Amino acid sequence: MDENILILHAMESGERIDALLAHSVENLSRNAAQQLLAAGAVLLDGVPVRKNYRCDGTESFTVLLPEVQDVPLTPQDLPLDVVYEDDDLIVVNKARGMVVHPAPGHPDGTLVNALLYHCGSSLSGIGGEKRPGIVHRIDKDTSGLIIAAKNDFAHQALSAQLAAHTLHREYLAVVRGRLREDSGTVDAPIGRNRTDRKKMCVSSAADARPAVTHWEVQARYRAYTLVKCTLETGRTHQIRVHMSHIGHPLLGDGVYGAPCPDKGLEGQCLHAAALHFIHPRSLAPVFLQVPLPPYFQDVLNRLGTPVE
Repeated sequence: MDENILILHAMESGERIDALLAHSVENLSRNAAQQLLAAGAVLLDGVPVRKNYRCDGTESFTVLLPEVQDVPLTPQDLPLDVVYEDDDLIVVNKARGMVVHPAPGHPDGTLVNALLYHCGSSLSGIGGEKRPGIVHRIDKDTSGLIIAAKNDFAHQALSAQLAAHTLHREYLAVVRGRLREDSGTVDAPIGRNRTDRKKMCVSSAADARPAVTHWEVQARYRAYTLVKCTLETGRTHQIRVHMSHIGHPLLGDGVYGAPCPDKGLEGQCLHAAALHFIHPRSLAPVFLQVPLPPYFQDVLNRLGTPVE
């Protein structure tokens, strides 16, 4: 099958086709979905679908995706909150809403564009043309600490620590519901969702990868819990998938839970608060921690006083 042809299955009766497209096709906005429909690029039984079509939940659509244009990376002078930097690596406190690396729908304005401006040509090439220096990634709506390597030596050493689970990452998250236990571990493999390309899921499929998340309650509220999550592995959307799997999706997560506009939040309430690793050259331990950003603190203020 041509890689630019996508077969999309409807899952919900009454959903508009543009909403289904935007929800199911990675990095496709609602406006871009409407442009595809206007161009006759979404077909049902070989016939173009009108833009206001509502699904009955049983259809299979053929989506003709345009060729992705390879846009050269350009350095951009964007605000960066640099927490640590030396000749081997840089650690940035990423703002919520910033995409880490360019992708369809986000060709620029990313952390990589900002790093190219800040670091010049001194970024490791191991991450590939679109991800120079990036050792690990965090989601667009997740704030907090992320490492980039300035040379291949540092990149290989940090990647080895990730693989050996000796590069420790701690996150703070607000989840729905009150967790009864004070701590716990979710040990459940994660793989790609078979019916929604944008989602991951706990899976027993052969291509699912081991995933382990340790969590610890920091504060309880009437209907929510503030938890610290420590990653033993680093799968895509791991914390979001695992907490949803145990019945406590992240507040604001419209993909694995439900959006929460009443708390002034769009997107998951998740902050990469701390990193602990061994410096690749000096072999000295490095521990970095950043405070809660304003959006996260505002959510906690809206939740009120913690209760037991």
